[in-house]
Amino acid sequence: MEQTQDKKVYRVQGFTCANCAAQFEKNVCNLSGVKDAKVNFGASKITVYGDASIDELEKAGSFENLKITPENQIEQIEKEPFWKRRENIQVLISLILLIGAWLVGNSYGEKSIPTILLYASSILIGGYRLFINGLKNLIRLQFQMNTLMTIAILGAAAIGEWGEGATVVILFAVSEALETFSMDKARQSIRSLMDIAPKQALIRRNGKEKLIFVEEIQVGDIMIVKPGQKIAIDGIVVKGTSSINQAAITGESLAVAKTMNDEVFAGTLNEEGLLEVKVTKRIEDTTISKIIHLVEEAQAERAPSQAFVDRFAKVYTPAILIAGLLLAVVPPLFFNGDWYDWIYRGLALLVVGCPCALVISTPVSIVTAIGNAARNGVLIKGGIYLEEAGRLEAIAFDKTGTLTKGVPEVTDFISLAQGKDIELMGISAAIEKNSQHPLASAILRKAEEEGIELNQYQVEDFTSLTGKGVQAKVNGTLYYVGSPAFFEELLPKEMTPELYYQSKSLQLQGKTVMALGTESEILALIAVADEVRESSREVIQKLHELGIKKTVMLTGDNASTAKTIGQQLGVAEIHADLLPQDKLEYMKKLRNEIGTVAMIGDGMNDAPALATATVGIAMGGAGTDTALETADIALMADDLRKLPFTVKLSRKALQIIKQNIIFSVVIKVIALLLIIPGWLTLWMAIFADMGATLIVTLNGLRLLRVKE
Repeated sequence: MEQTQDKKVYRVQGFTCANCAAQFEKNVCNLSGVKDAKVNFGASKITVYGDASIDELEKAGSFENLKITPENQIEQIEKEPFWKRRENIQVLISLILLIGAWLVGNSYGEKSIPTILLYASSILIGGYRLFINGLKNLIRLQFQMNTLMTIAILGAAAIGEWGEGATVVILFAVSEALETFSMDKARQSIRSLMDIAPKQALIRRNGKEKLIFVEEIQVGDIMIVKPGQKIAIDGIVVKGTSSINQAAITGESLAVAKTMNDEVFAGTLNEEGLLEVKVTKRIEDTTISKIIHLVEEAQAERAPSQAFVDRFAKVYTPAILIAGLLLAVVPPLFFNGDWYDWIYRGLALLVVGCPCALVISTPVSIVTAIGNAARNGVLIKGGIYLEEAGRLEAIAFDKTGTLTKGVPEVTDFISLAQGKDIELMGISAAIEKNSQHPLASAILRKAEEEGIELNQYQVEDFTSLTGKGVQAKVNGTLYYVGSPAFFEELLPKEMTPELYYQSKSLQLQGKTVMALGTESEILALIAVADEVRESSREVIQKLHELGIKKTVMLTGDNASTAKTIGQQLGVAEIHADLLPQDKLEYMKKLRNEIGTVAMIGDGMNDAPALATATVGIAMGGAGTDTALETADIALMADDLRKLPFTVKLSRKALQIIKQNIIFSVVIKVIALLLIIPGWLTLWMAIFADMGATLIVTLNGLRLLRVKE
């Protein structure tokens, strides 16, 4: 609790590579007053536990000229154009000096004083920051990429290879600049979300309308939203009707009709009518703010492949340094090798051994994929869930509200007591008024349509019977509303054949049947149907095409209804009459049999089953805090068509991560083998490393192009 109170989050501008971010994190951890610090390289943020001023943090990041601002600070640091950055200008000057040195060398010789001075100037200007960091790391015995490069460049100068040393400096700087550019491009998909909501809104207070900043808006304020304006903050419509484009939040392409008591979100566009909206959340609690925060946190969650690469790099880098030293020293000392030749090969090993491409291969893919998903209305909570979704072999669906619309309607009300239809409907509705079950709303709507006044029914001792139904006393008499199977257990005698077949007939039509009765008899049958989503069959078909081996429907509904709907949709397996614990047990069994499985529901019901699945996916996360906080993946729109897109994107991301890792390793192995016969020069080594970094980065950025 104490650590949570001391927690502060800052945005960081100026990261050039993952290693620099790790170094900054270490420097901040060493500050007095700081208990711990965690850098989120993907989102360019640092979380500090303890007490540290911004000046102290910037001093800790001075080796990268990092700029620090509080996470929620309104004034954003002006974005510096890529070509105007000081380090990139230095690289340009260094390149000009290198070309000048090459021209002078052609006229006066490579070993002439003017040529060497120009090469040395090129090395110092282009590699100044590299040397400072590399030498500091060397003194602290921290063997990172900067250390390897510093030793290689200084070694090249020491043996007289000034031209190659300067070339290595420039190529390495270009490689880092490309890495920075690519990560900025990947992060841009999230940064663009920050600018969606307007910074000011027209608010009515005390009968007066005035334009104020969103930070000053209070819960309960009335916000006036004109046609063509974006909504600045979450709220509920209290006056007016309009169509709202919610693409920024849910990824839906079509506008959604909004009227009285409907929820609207910050960053969405009011297309038609004038709306008056009662503010329900402060700016930091809006849905868009939560999405941005959760996506940025997700980018900090390391995927299994990234964790492996990070562990590998920690061992690999010092191993390369030792191997380079042995290659430079052992052949001349023990096998009469030429010192110059083997020192040169040792330096080439240090350069080619730089794990830039390997280190960047996973994070750029993860950040890009999560960002693309967020822009399309899918919230993926971390790299681990992205990878797991890419490996899915089976998906289990909750029926109500997922495969169906979740808005059931009463289709049949069969009273078994002649002339008491209205009275029995009123008793049913009065009891269900206290229930949270989705089918209860259908009975209440039916009673409202019939104009039944529920105030005349006095309800007492309401109790929910999990998985069976509900009971309550109405006007002094104990009634039950539940499934026919429940009444078979409850009644002293078996259900009459006529009633049994009537119930089964309704169920075979795909309807859910409930009964109203007492401990001794059934008084009425209530048939409810939940309309199947138009997209459900298409989604199931697409999932099978994507390689999902098994689709399963899990429902507490009766077997006949479940079978009718399941067959209509093309679901491979159907399991009905399940209690919450039955769904949990089935998910455990499915996981043991198949391995990687997902459960998709509404994010509130069936929580145990969602938690047991490898990946828990919530439907309709927009405006639902429970779904946003508890699900591994949230589909922001109430649209099942986002599911195949999520699986497709995850599989593509997994494929690209594997491609990048394999490519990075293969390039290293080939380059290392070329060192043995002495075919690899220093500039070729760094060019190979830079080329590999560029290729894996561009490959990762391809994930931005994945569409529904």
